Amino acid sequence: MTNMLSVKIWRGGSEGAFTAYSVPSQDSQTVLDVVTWVQRNADPALTYRFACRVGMCGSCAMTVNGVPRWTCRTHVSKVAKDGALTIAPLTNLPVIKDLACDMEAFFDKWQRADGRFVPSKSRHDAIPAIRPDGSKRVAADEAIECINCAVCYAACDTVTWNVDYLGPAALNRAWTLVNDERDAGQKSRLEAVTADGGCLSCHSHQTCHELCPNQLNPTRSIAGLKRTAASAWWKGDVR
Repeated sequence: MTNMLSVKIWRGGSEGAFTAYSVPSQDSQTVLDVVTWVQRNADPALTYRFACRVGMCGSCAMTVNGVPRWTCRTHVSKVAKDGALTIAPLTNLPVIKDLACDMEAFFDKWQRADGRFVPSKSRHDAIPAIRPDGSKRVAADEAIECINCAVCYAACDTVTWNVDYLGPAALNRAWTLVNDERDAGQKSRLEAVTADGGCLSCHSHQTCHELCPNQLNPTRSIAGLKRTAASAWWKGDVR
């Protein structure tokens, strides 16, 4: 007799509801395996996102038993409670349908945080040498592996309270650029991250650090932005 999992999956848009399914339990089964089984065997209309299945793209992030996670790297045996799973879309983002969210606001905030590299040299200039053990390079390296999965954004209480808050991922990206010695956009970037909804809105709850699948620490990055912005303000570089 095959053991069965009791699974509830969100269906519909923001005004939807959970639908119950009975899914065969398997060894080394991931939450993404469960969702895929439902779509292939019980409800082909189920909508969700995934791509790589190995923790490289971040597109399969969902809320599993109340916690945002990568479903491809989350084993059922680690999160199921008495053989039960509740799977929902990420919070803090509009629901398109079922488990798929609209990521537009998330990426718009990257733009608002000036999260794009501004070159200080042209292709005709010599490539500047950056020491890998320099303090700025080390700080950037500690934060550079974000893959835009939005787990931290969904986990952030401040995003929930303040729709204008840029969020951990956008501010973490800004911090990597603040520490890029080749970048020429520092003044406008510091002004962007200290405007309403910027780094000063962070309450340092550390949820983003606790739940980041890549073990990054956006709270530390945001604290670095606060220090850098305060120093620039005292020097009169930003207002």
